[in-house]
Amino acid sequence: MRSDWILDVLADLRSFAEANDLPKLAEQLDDTALIATAEFASKDARSAERRDVGQTEQIRGHIVRIGTGGNA
Repeated sequence: MRSDWILDVLADLRSFAEANDLPKLAEQLDDTALIATAEFASKDARSAERRDVGQTEQIRGHIVRIGTGGNA
């Protein structure tokens, strides 16, 4: 996942919040990390679905995947 760095930043911020007795901020950063993880997973799933759906064409009786940039 290309966006793992943002989860590392959130973890660092959470550590800072805990070290500086900011429990509400630490809890909020936990929630933010969970939301980010869910959104990244959802985005990855949507991207995979777009690659797999609606990009085929029938040519001489064969189903051919088009526009993928690779061998299907």
